[in-house]
Amino acid sequence: MLVIRDGRVLLGERRGAHGAGSWALPGGHLEFGETVEECAARELLEETGMTLGGGHRGPWTSDIFPDEGRHYVTLFVIATGTSGEPVVLEPEKCTEWRWCDWDDLPVPLFPPLASLKRSGFVLEG
Repeated sequence: MLVIRDGRVLLGERRGAHGAGSWALPGGHLEFGETVEECAARELLEETGMTLGGGHRGPWTSDIFPDEGRHYVTLFVIATGTSGEPVVLEPEKCTEWRWCDWDDLPVPLFPPLASLKRSGFVLEG
């Protein structure tokens, strides 16, 4: 999800899984019966300790991870209403959280985020 605050987006450096060393947005897989918004709120809380108070569905990307034999469709939630400060709650999955300017993101980017950036998506909020 795109967690936006003061015109910046929250990114974490991945570790331990596919995409290790790349920068990604908070998020994860839908659980059975869960809505996209419920997933976004749960993942944000689990990964950062932050709470989602408002947001809406955004764009999506389709990315193939050939080395892992996986194909992901990422459904982005635009989260403009969050509270709290990000804390690394899953150190086996993320080394740090950082607020970044959309026009100056760290590299390398996790493939779904790189696809979103290439699409010309403009950060709002």
